Amino acid sequence: MKKLLLNVSAIFGILMLVPLAYAAENSGNSKSQKPVLSGNPAKDQIKDQGQQSNKNKIQLIRNATMKITYAGKTFLTDPMLSPKGAFEPFAGIASNPTAELPFSVEEILTDVESVIVSHLHTDHFDPAAIQAISKKMPIFCQSGDESQIEKEKFQHVVPIKTSQTWGEITITRVDGKHGKGEILPLMGKVSGFVFQAKGEPTIYWVGDSIWCEEVKNAIDMYKPDIIITHSGGATIPKYEPIIMDIEQTLATVKSAPKAVIVAIHMESLDHCTVTRNMLRQSADKEGIPVSQLKIPGNGSIITF
Repeated sequence: MKKLLLNVSAIFGILMLVPLAYAAENSGNSKSQKPVLSGNPAKDQIKDQGQQSNKNKIQLIRNATMKITYAGKTFLTDPMLSPKGAFEPFAGIASNPTAELPFSVEEILTDVESVIVSHLHTDHFDPAAIQAISKKMPIFCQSGDESQIEKEKFQHVVPIKTSQTWGEITITRVDGKHGKGEILPLMGKVSGFVFQAKGEPTIYWVGDSIWCEEVKNAIDMYKPDIIITHSGGATIPKYEPIIMDIEQTLATVKSAPKAVIVAIHMESLDHCTVTRNMLRQSADKEGIPVSQLKIPGNGSIITF
């Protein structure tokens, strides 16, 4: 057991420390740091025709990286912008990421006005993102992560301890659990975020959390219209999942029958065990319609 825990600690070290160390080694490459905001990604986007409004939208890029346009602002979440196979395996199966980006980094960064980072694991803030995103870009993060992000020369880092207002939007941090049992303290602090604005639907981005009391409490308190779950069932060998799996995702759906659930964080990392087809098939067996549980592919858009 001691050896196994040491192995998990090593994996956690890869998850947590690779982005900042890599970026420091490459800080002299000014060309890679400068974002080129050009291109037209809209031509390749797949729109969800089941929604009527295009005022607000969620575009899944890959894994937990999304472009969320909400109340007139566009956020980029948990940017993992490396090409396929750029960094170490997490489960010893394949180098990560296991899927390519659907668009170029330049296209992804087009129109982005701020970045929100839920925590500092490599699959949520990676070397390519650190290099590509403008150092003047506002970066929202959970409190405690700001010093490491500021070390990468980002000039406008805003830690969210409880809530933060940006324009007409209130962003509220909520707790989560990145696993349970012996692995939980090794995975570190993670956060979810609730987005609220007058006259707009409430969005709850759960982040890297399993189904737990904290998530249930957030749903009960904020009564979100849209809940974004990380549903890939990521698993370190011999431990239970460190994010939601099929069973936990469906439990989330059932806990909020009036909300639309958007399930992401699948088919991009070697330690994720749940595929989109697996989740959809299980939802179908439970009688959960597509209108209630949306499972977007990389590059696709959901409007609301």
